[in-house]
Amino acid sequence: MEIKLNEQGLAPAIAQDINTGQVLMLGYVNPGSLKRTLEGGQVWFYSRSREDLWHKGEMSGNYLNLKEVWADCDGDTILLKVQPDGPTCHTGEVSCFFHRLEEAPQDFTTAEGGPRILDELFALIKDRQQARPEGSYTTRLFNEGTARIAQKVIEEAGETAIAAVQADKESLPKEVADLLYHTLVLLAASGMTPQEVWQELRRRRH
Repeated sequence: MEIKLNEQGLAPAIAQDINTGQVLMLGYVNPGSLKRTLEGGQVWFYSRSREDLWHKGEMSGNYLNLKEVWADCDGDTILLKVQPDGPTCHTGEVSCFFHRLEEAPQDFTTAEGGPRILDELFALIKDRQQARPEGSYTTRLFNEGTARIAQKVIEEAGETAIAAVQADKESLPKEVADLLYHTLVLLAASGMTPQEVWQELRRRRH
């Protein structure tokens, strides 16, 4: 069975009480956490906030003891049938699903995905490349040519490295942002896309 991962290399995993059938929580697994789950007998997830493997229950003692693992028909969602040691939700509720919706909510929020902003930025860069609006810094870079853009990437890489060496935590995120931006401009000027970079990174992941 082949498991299909999303753009972040993850698959959603639903934990269900094997005795009651109650859905307990939704988490995400990557190849490493799924391997630990299958081999160790307790559920491991991948924490997107900490960007690390997460042994469910390691802080509370409310572990999810694995009984069965199923994949859906498309191979892109995992069902973990478990026997919980205690309440699954960090609030103390048995299940994370305890808010019943009686009608369509009035308020929605959208999570700001880290990798997604790069795609949005690249789309804006491509628009600048085609329209060349006056007064745009991106337009000026394209007008100056690929060699100048490449030089800017080198300059920003140097400034990023200096900020890291100096432990300048205030400047480092800004320098990395500048480096990423100029790198995306360089990709556009070279007739390439971030997707080609993502594909190369996926190949190196194995």
